[in-house]
Amino acid sequence: MASDKATLITGGAGYIGSHAVLALRQAGRRVIVLDDLSTGNRSVIPVDVPFIEGNAGDRELLRTLFRDFDVDSVIHFAGSILVERSVSEPLSYYQNNVAVSRNLMEACVEEGVDQFIFSSTAAVYGAAAASPIPETTETKPINPYGTSKLVTEWMLRDTAAASNLRFVALRYFNVAGADPQGRSGQLGPVATHLVKIASQVVAGSRKSIAIFGDDYDTPDGTCVRDYIHVSDLAAAHLSALNYLESGGGSLMLNCGYGHGYSVQEVLQAVERCAGRPLNPERAPRRPGDPPSLVADTRALRQTLSWSPRFDNIDVIINTAIDWERSLATPPGSDALRARA
Repeated sequence: MASDKATLITGGAGYIGSHAVLALRQAGRRVIVLDDLSTGNRSVIPVDVPFIEGNAGDRELLRTLFRDFDVDSVIHFAGSILVERSVSEPLSYYQNNVAVSRNLMEACVEEGVDQFIFSSTAAVYGAAAASPIPETTETKPINPYGTSKLVTEWMLRDTAAASNLRFVALRYFNVAGADPQGRSGQLGPVATHLVKIASQVVAGSRKSIAIFGDDYDTPDGTCVRDYIHVSDLAAAHLSALNYLESGGGSLMLNCGYGHGYSVQEVLQAVERCAGRPLNPERAPRRPGDPPSLVADTRALRQTLSWSPRFDNIDVIINTAIDWERSLATPPGSDALRARA
């Protein structure tokens, strides 16, 4: 049964966080958003959702929010997510992803906030040999981003063993698409995700797109990824919250669809949806990119009773293109204003 108390969503003005806000609000839950707006945008937060601009590692601020808003659960999205930048700026990633999470956990334990959902990543597996990848796969990240998320999972595990905190760490595969109602989508200042970039080309806000590496050990030589629609991922967070509220124990779960598409296949789908060619350029491999990442999602589906609504690459791409086109509307429009 849903709690009458509030859920604090850190990074709730970001891409995935804002969709989680919409999912929880639609379920009738009280939501509080904490975001420093370093990459998020306040325009995607419904106007009647309390918003606090601040750092998710500010322990004094967290204690105040927990008490003032009667918070009993946290969904933690805030953090740095660019793999390539993590390779060149590792200390920044350990600060934003590990140190901030450590402070947030400490505040939760001290204030009795004992339900914690963590935004983790398939990057904790590194270049896994198995495909699809089950949660029992050895964790061997190959970039600082993945390592920072794995260390945070370890902190959660150890904190849960020493306190009343229970958690669900959701290991995302490739998140794409936008809210089908146009209320939110990807707004970050730096676009690195394939579907986002391809949609920008279609919408005319970017001139070209590159394929980074075509010599991987995959069927067509390009990287294979498991793409999950952002609204399905948001629904998984709501299911995880329901699970914890019903007394469920701590666990890690993959979030994907259980099948993948290569970079080449995704670009072909974008061309199909857009009705025109993209003419992608060829470029060298990016540092830290594994050849294939596809989720084994049996545990997610069975443990959380979750099932996807948007498991179709054309649906994913069409919602992404619609969002990018909405961003090209004239200033003063309501395209970026999320509705309650």
